[in-house]
Amino acid sequence: MLEVQQLSCFYGPIQALWDVSLKIDSGEAVAVLGPNGAGKSTLLRTISGLVRPSHGSIRYDGREIAGHSPHSIVRLGIAHVPEGRRIFTQMTVLENLMMGAFARNDGKGVKEDLDFVFSLFPDLGEKKGKLGAELSGGQQQMLAIGRAFMSQPSLLLLDEPSLGLSPIMVEQLAKLGKRLANIRHQMKMSLLLVEQQVELITEMTSRVYVMRSGRIALSSSTEDISVEELHRAYLGHAAAL
Repeated sequence: MLEVQQLSCFYGPIQALWDVSLKIDSGEAVAVLGPNGAGKSTLLRTISGLVRPSHGSIRYDGREIAGHSPHSIVRLGIAHVPEGRRIFTQMTVLENLMMGAFARNDGKGVKEDLDFVFSLFPDLGEKKGKLGAELSGGQQQMLAIGRAFMSQPSLLLLDEPSLGLSPIMVEQLAKLGKRLANIRHQMKMSLLLVEQQVELITEMTSRVYVMRSGRIALSSSTEDISVEELHRAYLGHAAAL
């Protein structure tokens, strides 16, 4: 499905990624864990075309996409829910969701997926005429995920969905993670999750990569690594594992 090989990129003179390689199979859920500044969000932004790599390969379903434009990558089936949600605050919930379907021309399918999103997130259905700015942080996160679903992705890039949420909302997100696992199987959708909540990673994914200083420091199945080991890796002690 997705294969990243020897990926490097820069922000001006600063190198953010150093020869990063990872792989996601069709239908698989994989996490990327690491401290702030490790390069996790940059990795997702590079895959989705928001950052141009300086070196390396990104192959999706056998096609090279490194350096392609973001809109062309969306059309291939990759949807990115960015850190901080990035919804359109001065557009309604319904308008935000329809923006997720900008590349589609199947009106009936769009309507069915809209109904699906409202069934998954009832709050959005109740507030579909409200502006994005009027939603709570948790509702905005629901909207960002729902907008991504509207593009019918086969690969979802989900960047720190728990960021800025209250402990209660994080707990609700963990419950949603269980439902997302079933939904992913129904939609045959793969997931690349960047997250700092270790419990969400163990709930939602089967493999994890740990990043430090722009490099992959550790790779393991979530079954073969304990929560304590993941916490140590996150705190910067991956070399001791």
